[in-house]
Amino acid sequence: MAEYKHIPVMLREALDFLLLSPGKNIIDCTLGGAGYTVAIAREVGEKGSVLAIDLDSLAIENAKKIIKEKELKNISLVQDNFKNVYQITKKIWPEEQCKKVDGIVLDLGLSSAQLADRNRGFSFQLDAPLEMLFGNIQYSIDNIQYGTRTKDIVNTWSEKEIEKIIKEYGEERFARSITKGIVTARKNGNIETTKQLVDIIAKSVPGIYRNNKKIHFATRTFQAMRIATNDELTSLKSVLLQSMELLSPGGRLVVISYHSLEDRIVKHFFRNEAKECICPPEIPICNCNHKPSLKIITKKAILPCSEEIKNNPRARSAKLRVVEKN
Repeated sequence: MAEYKHIPVMLREALDFLLLSPGKNIIDCTLGGAGYTVAIAREVGEKGSVLAIDLDSLAIENAKKIIKEKELKNISLVQDNFKNVYQITKKIWPEEQCKKVDGIVLDLGLSSAQLADRNRGFSFQLDAPLEMLFGNIQYSIDNIQYGTRTKDIVNTWSEKEIEKIIKEYGEERFARSITKGIVTARKNGNIETTKQLVDIIAKSVPGIYRNNKKIHFATRTFQAMRIATNDELTSLKSVLLQSMELLSPGGRLVVISYHSLEDRIVKHFFRNEAKECICPPEIPICNCNHKPSLKIITKKAILPCSEEIKNNPRARSAKLRVVEKN
């Protein structure tokens, strides 16, 4: 198996905000290269526990190897979608431990290992099968089938559906012309590779957009396809709700996001859950009986320092937000 390389973003900041100490129980919803998981496991010690979740079997296998090498005994690994974090935790940890969840961390970024994998199709810079699955193959867990692939979307979804995801998930201003390009191209045969999709996008956007030095012309469409393929935003909303159910009073949720759609969902969820009243503005007297379930620790998003961005350019768009359960 190839080495699963990934540099954790804002690691020290995340660890500090989790208020780690020996004996604490922490859930890492995004195992990835195991950077957060291993660092947390060391700080909570033998009396503490870490539950680490990832949909990618390659990440799980890599973590097993690291855990064995470092002789860490306090980590449980689960291959699943983090949108199932509540039932995973109830299944893996004893009831008493489930009552004392001290922290949860979510690093929503695509791992460097996934981006570099020539068989996955995440990168528009590599010619690869048009898959984009966080779970590295079509598979089933507990008899539940996962694995709509990006090529299924571009070849079978309606023109209206494709335009909608490119516009909403990619925030792509040329969504209409790119969609028309996809629909026209697939009439001549299935779109199977990343190179085919990049070529279609290139022909569908103006030259000035193709030559933009700041952002590659395929970036937004690839982001949209990846989000749709993995139903990322629905999963994010679900894991935020479940995290607040799981956390003990005083427990903290740390979320690192990488694009505006994710950050907007996280920010709005935190703000709503911190409010005394969530009634619509047109209602003059509050009747919602809403009680704030959390308090916001980071009034503004924490950004990576210039030194970290220099050492790890993929950290440049990261935003870290933290809340504490009431």
